[in-house]
Amino acid sequence: MGHREDLLEGAKRCLLAKGFVRTTARDIVKESGTNLASIGYHYGSKDALLAQAYVSLVEGLGDAFEGDGTAGITAEPGSIERFQEVWSNIIGTMREPGSVWRLSVEITAMGDQLPQVRDHLSHAQLEAGRGIIPLLMGGREEDVRDETVDTLGKFYLTLMTGLITQWTFDPETAPSAEQLTEGLRQVIEAATRK
Repeated sequence: MGHREDLLEGAKRCLLAKGFVRTTARDIVKESGTNLASIGYHYGSKDALLAQAYVSLVEGLGDAFEGDGTAGITAEPGSIERFQEVWSNIIGTMREPGSVWRLSVEITAMGDQLPQVRDHLSHAQLEAGRGIIPLLMGGREEDVRDETVDTLGKFYLTLMTGLITQWTFDPETAPSAEQLTEGLRQVIEAATRK
């Protein structure tokens, strides 16, 4: 690996161990075996590097959203059953000790103090909305229209953000996929009554 990749891997390890606020440039350099100047050269700043490292960590969870590798997602795209399967997989990533999702809570709480991180992740969040739609509704990510990202994508991301907060704050009372699905059924039922 080159310095750029070493820095990214070192930053990921630092994020998981210390979070955004407590990670220093010196921590990253020590963890990556590089030098301070290489952070600016390759990423512009420590915050930009940490933002990229966080995005990379989250992207690494994408396969877990699709299942454990044995069965995958079997339900029909757009169905209630598919909704439950996918959210069960997503919640599974939140149950793991040292979950990357706690970093999301830190960013939310510290966003105004981390403007470069916030700006970078705002763009990444839109792309996450584009990526989650095919997972739940079927189709290909590249075919998802911007208008759909602005509605359905944002709906799913709002649900995800709420889940992340609840699972980070109090996993004992955080909702299961079954509870979310039952809530969705009740919303659909109420909305379709005449």
